[in-house]
Amino acid sequence: MELKEFLQQLTTSVPLTITVILTLGVILVNGWTDAPNAIATCVSTRAIKPKAAIIMAAVFNFLGVLVMTLINAKVAETVYKMVDFRGDTHEALVALCAALFAIVLWATAAWKFGIPTSESHALIAGLSGAAIALHNGFGGINGAEWMSVIKGLFLSSFLGFGMGWIIVRIIELIFKRMNRQKANVFFKQGQIFGGAAMAFMHGAQDGQKFMSVFILGVALVNGQSTSEMGAIPIWLMILCSAVMALGTSIGGYRIIKAVGMDMVKLSLHQGFAADVAGAGCLLISSVSGIPVSTTHTKTSAMMGVAASRRIKAVNWGVVKEMVLTWVLTFPGCGLIGFLMAKLFMKIF
Repeated sequence: MELKEFLQQLTTSVPLTITVILTLGVILVNGWTDAPNAIATCVSTRAIKPKAAIIMAAVFNFLGVLVMTLINAKVAETVYKMVDFRGDTHEALVALCAALFAIVLWATAAWKFGIPTSESHALIAGLSGAAIALHNGFGGINGAEWMSVIKGLFLSSFLGFGMGWIIVRIIELIFKRMNRQKANVFFKQGQIFGGAAMAFMHGAQDGQKFMSVFILGVALVNGQSTSEMGAIPIWLMILCSAVMALGTSIGGYRIIKAVGMDMVKLSLHQGFAADVAGAGCLLISSVSGIPVSTTHTKTSAMMGVAASRRIKAVNWGVVKEMVLTWVLTFPGCGLIGFLMAKLFMKIF
């Protein structure tokens, strides 16, 4: 859909307006709960000031969305096909809106307590719960695509931790004999590069997921429940990136504090290693078309970096809270999506 056509329809279609508002609401929440993980380390090590980091994240989020979507849109296609919203397009649209509402509720509650929940998994859980409610059973779930999500869960956790542990060890070996002051100058600049790389890959992963839901909502409004996703327009990439950046500027610091200051305390070279490991893991996942959690990937990489020195360097109390939130996201957000879909379908 061209931008002009979309704007014309937006002013005349109430269902489209509601769907767009809810979708942008989910993207906004992603910005203040997920995107800050990308810049948590470079802010906590004071390599860059928070405001400058947020601007940097906004720019590289957009570039990640644009470049990776043009090269490879497999993540968006995976999410688009993961659940089945075919059938009555009115009921399907209501169920989709209910899922988006559930995601906002779940994410806002997690943000309130400063816990970096995974918006990727909240999105997947909410959509799945709504699809189950729509079809009155698991017929609305595409098992093959869901397996990609499960693979991503293990990939983001174990590969992130392992890469973090290995990369920081390699860095320490290479810079062992270098003057510490000179090394810190290098790593301070490297931290900025690493934060930019993480923001780029966050846009590449999460931007695609939410744009696919946006396109699904527009298709359902137009009575197309079985259409292919098609090409993602550039105006949608810009809109998604801008709203995500706004969310980061509104509430990002609370998550930055929880991840970058409370969970672990990293030095400049450790923060650089965590960013390189996290960005590398996200790149592998994006090229493979596996939707993974930016939160899981980055926090796992940070844990791996800290644990390479000593296990007690990680605040396992904070980690326990995070893991509990991650575990509860699938059943919790899925149940809320299911109940909201049933309620919305009865009301509307």
